[in-house]
Amino acid sequence: MMTNSRSAGEISPATEQDLAALIALDTVAAQEPQRCEAIRRWIEQKVCFVLRREGKIAGYGVLHYHFFGCGFIELLMVDPALRGQGIGSALLVALQQQCRTEKLFTSVNTSNTGMQALLLRQGFVLSGQVDNLDDGDPERFYFRRLSCKND
Repeated sequence: MMTNSRSAGEISPATEQDLAALIALDTVAAQEPQRCEAIRRWIEQKVCFVLRREGKIAGYGVLHYHFFGCGFIELLMVDPALRGQGIGSALLVALQQQCRTEKLFTSVNTSNTGMQALLLRQGFVLSGQVDNLDDGDPERFYFRRLSCKND
């Protein structure tokens, strides 16, 4: 299990028992049933990591490797009531530590300025943009080179 030294919480792989809590926490799952199925798949694939604070899930992140063979953080979600308390930062650090490749990417909508600021604070750099995924809200891709994983 991973822990965060700044007391944000304890980070570990998600389990089937976490599914209902993740769906309840996820701000998209209520409107998009396909997100519920995605969460279930991420848990089964063991690419979903949760941060627990006082026994409750406060946030989660998804790290996979189907983006040109590089690490890719597909999602970082923090309970809206707990944002601004270091949970997203702790998850992002843990996912970087968990990543098995030297290159790590993620993407975020242009409108999500909070996540963009978090990425920049943690050493990610803007790597490009894709238009037309969400009308009027381009997707920005960020990159961070990690220390060599073969040492």
